[in-house]
Amino acid sequence: MRIDIVADVICPWCFIGKRRLETALAQWPTIAPDITWRPFQLNPDMPQEGMRREAYLAAKFGGQAHAKRIYQAVVDAGETVGIPFAFDKIARTPNTLAAHRLVRFAQRDGRATELVDRLFSGYFIEGRDIGDRETLAAIAGESGLDAGQAREFLDGASGRAEVLADDAGARRLGINAVPCFIFAGQYAISGAQEPPFFFPVFDLLQNGPARAAG
Repeated sequence: MRIDIVADVICPWCFIGKRRLETALAQWPTIAPDITWRPFQLNPDMPQEGMRREAYLAAKFGGQAHAKRIYQAVVDAGETVGIPFAFDKIARTPNTLAAHRLVRFAQRDGRATELVDRLFSGYFIEGRDIGDRETLAAIAGESGLDAGQAREFLDGASGRAEVLADDAGARRLGINAVPCFIFAGQYAISGAQEPPFFFPVFDLLQNGPARAAG
């Protein structure tokens, strides 16, 4: 089953949604997922060098106190899927264009999901700057890719236009929040839904409308 996941690697709910989807798939072993990661930039106007976390939280939430209250719900949800979010370790909010380009690079070798998982963990658990190309190349190596090739790729411009086009295409489809899961190009589920929420779509795609309804 083809599953397109529209996400940003600095979206905590995308990390949670990934884990919940994996739990759902583990409970539905007859499905062989073919996952493609699609880019969506939460902050498309972010400077290339990113922004100090304090400045970002002030601009987005009015300050750290308000942000902490909002992120508490994320921390609580993360605990239910084994994600120890460590927002206090994050020093910079990055521009994610290079990270999305790297995911596209990894997709060619069938290692995009491994890379995305390391990007999520690197940013949200370890507080690494995933807008920095050296950091991205190192994370590529940790996910099974060739770090040198990844660094060479990031030094060029390959994939940039495609990522921007995919991002714009998602917005034209009406996707304005992530994660969004698109199954077999037919059915979309938006948000980091609990695992059972996916089951009706799995049933529908495997058994057809009549049997799924019966």
